[in-house]
Amino acid sequence: MSIGVLTSAALLPLGAQADIASRVGDDGVVTLSNNPNRQYLGVKNRLDRDHVSSPISRYDSYITQASLLYQIPESLVRAVIMVESGFNPRATSKADARGLMQLMPSTASRMLVDDIFDPRQNIFGGVRYLRVLANLFNGDLFLTLAAYNAGEGAVVKFGGIPPYPETQAYVARVVTYYRQYQGQI
Repeated sequence: MSIGVLTSAALLPLGAQADIASRVGDDGVVTLSNNPNRQYLGVKNRLDRDHVSSPISRYDSYITQASLLYQIPESLVRAVIMVESGFNPRATSKADARGLMQLMPSTASRMLVDDIFDPRQNIFGGVRYLRVLANLFNGDLFLTLAAYNAGEGAVVKFGGIPPYPETQAYVARVVTYYRQYQGQI
């Protein structure tokens, strides 16, 4: 799988994937729908302009190394980290996901991560998981991100992005940051 396949998928409108339509209003609200009547869910696009305009560089070498090793764009890795943890290596979710890339302990174990809070191991494990998912979903950015958030089983079960508002908002947020970060690298 080449970077070009994953990158070019990101340039497609959300509506081109899994019958999800999207639009961005003047107020910065990203709206999504998988409803044939096109009733939209409002998802507030709350970009932290400081993070977007000057990416946190503390983990740059790990991000670059993992990105090259697993052929996942650096800007996508940064976007996932931003949405998952806000670059907080000690972040823990209510669901028990941990670290910069918010790995579940079982996923961390599958991705050969011994210390889930070690930034290097967490980034390498998270990017390795993105590569596994990108391979599973033929480089489809939206399905890869949906699976990272909701699990690959949910994406397979629904045959696309699951109808979970959290997952739909997650995909939209990561793609928004991804496009912002692409212009900076």
